[in-house]
Amino acid sequence: MRFGLFIPQGWRVDLVDIAPEHHWETMLGLLHHADNAAAGEAIPGGEFAWESVWVYDHFHTVPQVTTQATHEAWTLMAAFAAASQRVRLGQMCTCMAYREPTYLAKVASTVDIISGGRVEMGIGAGWYEHEWRAYGYGFPTAGERLRALDEGVQIMAQMWREGSATLDGKRYQVDGARCYPQPLQQLEGRPSIPLWIAGGGEKKTLRIAAQWAQYTNFDGSPEGFSHKSAILEQHCRDVGRDFGEITRSANYNVVIGATEKEVADKLAWIESHLHTWVPEKAEQAIATWRNNHLSGTPEQIVEKLQGLQALGLEYAITYFQEAAYDRSGIQLFEKQVIPALQG
Repeated sequence: MRFGLFIPQGWRVDLVDIAPEHHWETMLGLLHHADNAAAGEAIPGGEFAWESVWVYDHFHTVPQVTTQATHEAWTLMAAFAAASQRVRLGQMCTCMAYREPTYLAKVASTVDIISGGRVEMGIGAGWYEHEWRAYGYGFPTAGERLRALDEGVQIMAQMWREGSATLDGKRYQVDGARCYPQPLQQLEGRPSIPLWIAGGGEKKTLRIAAQWAQYTNFDGSPEGFSHKSAILEQHCRDVGRDFGEITRSANYNVVIGATEKEVADKLAWIESHLHTWVPEKAEQAIATWRNNHLSGTPEQIVEKLQGLQALGLEYAITYFQEAAYDRSGIQLFEKQVIPALQG
């Protein structure tokens, strides 16, 4: 199994106890940690624990809109590209309609150059209505947002693989939009950046994934993952795609402790933190953490991930609420969970 790590950027009220002038220092320290962190000694050759780091593409905090910082995703991508050497760089996930796909393809290609070919393009239709409207994007119907996703990934793939794109679509019309320099990465022998189609919509999103994605990202519960995987496999058959070409991933909130008491203490801290910073939505958010699939001791989490691996999960992207203040959970995960799944 492969692993990614979310870097706290403020969206999930995870930088609130740090002064704004120290936000970049905090994010940079975690980036460097992930860039250099080796998995436990059980792995021959000292493999790296983290294949990738991730941020969210949002403008307003969740689960409650506040005045706390939320740093912009693609600005961070460029900064991370220049400040790291090995770890891959992704967003889970970029909202297609927040930037024109021609512009987004150009930005991603430039970041790929800066990083030496380490960009992952997480892309989705978008859902956070409050920030859509607040930023003047309106809030199109789900069908319109999905049409933008479908046409947008076609434009980006053309620009990366062929150097230019032309499409007379219902949502986007482009005519010879050029993308030079091309990405450094090569997919199937041609310049491109891996596309992660995020979301589990069964009629549209997973069909778009079957057509265009190198990776998917959807429900990580055992039941949900199995169900969405079966839908994706059927779409692959329908469009003539090899299901095995697509790597399936999921995102996980992680609460890990060496003992069950440590796990309980961390959950109590998360509950207190949420009551302090998002009091109107705290109980809703706390319920998510209480029912979280990856809570437990290292042994318990390994057992859960092994079960998911047997269902076809190949890539877990992890989020630690306390990461900006306390790396002990990340380090325990590196030493005792990742080696068991990589070995």
